[in-house]
Amino acid sequence: MVVPGTPRDSLHILDALLNLDGGVKPEMVATDNASYSDMVFGLFKILGYNFSPRFKDLDDQRFWRAEMDGIETGGYGPLTDLARTNKVNLKKVTTQWEDMLKVADSLVTNQVQAYDLLRMFGNHGRPTPLGQAFAEYGRIAKTLHLLQVVDPVDDTYRRQMGKQLSVQESRHTLARDICHGKRGTIHQAYRDGMEDQPGSLGLVLNAVVLWTTKYIDAAVAQLRAEGHEISDEDVARLSPLKFKNLNVLGRYSFTPSTPRQGLRPLRDPDAAELDEDDDALD
Repeated sequence: MVVPGTPRDSLHILDALLNLDGGVKPEMVATDNASYSDMVFGLFKILGYNFSPRFKDLDDQRFWRAEMDGIETGGYGPLTDLARTNKVNLKKVTTQWEDMLKVADSLVTNQVQAYDLLRMFGNHGRPTPLGQAFAEYGRIAKTLHLLQVVDPVDDTYRRQMGKQLSVQESRHTLARDICHGKRGTIHQAYRDGMEDQPGSLGLVLNAVVLWTTKYIDAAVAQLRAEGHEISDEDVARLSPLKFKNLNVLGRYSFTPSTPRQGLRPLRDPDAAELDEDDDALD
């Protein structure tokens, strides 16, 4: 998708997720300093996504407590003082719940875009009752996210966020290396042309990832066949998002040709070192 570079990029992420052609639904949507208003958290939550932005101003974030009036929820232990003054207004959520579900249905069926929806909720800086309900609902999801981020005992959540962000940045780095023409910028004047360029880039990038994956798998299989001990934990850390072995310069031919049967023979690193030594002697 071609989207404007605005602070509300998380809403474009949501629109992209809702328009996926297929595949597995992501459990976590990790972003780096994306738009993380309470309403945005509410929209992601009601649609079943775990919105997990990285906060650059973590010290300034508020923690909220959610309690139903007249119902004893018990104490919060050492966290009691953390959200003593910030209490979610659950009445606003329960009052608007049916309309909130209708909004979710409109988003899933593509009757409305998330970016346009948030502008309707804002109403020139004054949230509508429905917008306030999504904000209150989002504060619950945001607080749960914050608690997992600052958990001093279990860092699984933070590691999962960091891992996903690292994969995304590696993908962007590979894409920038492939899209070297005109410094990787889009110069098409119309939206269709703009979408063609990133679409072609995505096709080439996927081909590179597939090619690299097949050869990594072949290399691991050969090493194991030769008796080398390779742990599954190390294999899990291998990434096909590498590009030092790629030459993106030169001429390209896309004419049909006879497909290669099987993979190319893998290089012998010891033989390669001997060739380099011979070249140095010459």
